[in-house]
Amino acid sequence: MYRERLELTDRVAVVTGGSRGIGLAVVTALVEFGARVVIADVLDDLGAEAAASFPDDRVSYVHLDVTDETAVAAVFAEVAERQGSVDILVTSAGIANHQPSLELERETWDRVMAVNATGTFWCAREAARRMGARGGSIVAIGSMSGELANAPQRQAAYNASKGAVHLAVKSLAIEFAEQNIRVNAVAPGYVGTELTKQGVPGEWWDDWVRRTPMGRLGAPEEIGSLVAFLASDAASYMTGSVVLIDGGYAAW
Repeated sequence: MYRERLELTDRVAVVTGGSRGIGLAVVTALVEFGARVVIADVLDDLGAEAAASFPDDRVSYVHLDVTDETAVAAVFAEVAERQGSVDILVTSAGIANHQPSLELERETWDRVMAVNATGTFWCAREAARRMGARGGSIVAIGSMSGELANAPQRQAAYNASKGAVHLAVKSLAIEFAEQNIRVNAVAPGYVGTELTKQGVPGEWWDDWVRRTPMGRLGAPEEIGSLVAFLASDAASYMTGSVVLIDGGYAAW
């Protein structure tokens, strides 16, 4: 009974930002539980390569800039037509920025918010439209930085964008509940990915590990496992939750 509730056999999932890092780990987890997955990303070469690495055509790739509202609508319409449904959405597309606020330019602020927050909203809305009355599961990749201003990096734009994602998740969970669409967020701590490493001095890594009670960075696969659970019927009474997975960082 319980094992069956974790299965995602033949459910159709869209994973934005699924070409690498946490997104690719999510794709792998969903496939292992039986889902068919569409990677939606702007990294065409990496995305196509990632999709081709899975057997039996379980994974396909489509180009998608999540900041383009029109493109988002078109991609979800295409996926629903080709695959027959959209049952799961995971919004993993994201960018980071480390910069003192007094030096932050409007263009950078707008870009971070557009990808991380607005893009999540566009995709969630279109997924809900395709899920309709039969329901589904939306899982946003947030961040512990949406719950606290972590040190030593200065990243007001990133923190604000992830905080917006978390509150949007709660709001959408209330709105979509009548359609049996569950909306949750996963809020990772420090995870060893290429996005995490971008522009980060080595001493920051040491500091992050020191501040994390478990004494290490997380692995993308650990995030993928949690997302697969939230996408499944094993989490059928969970909606509007922001689940921290941070090695205890926020417990101090």
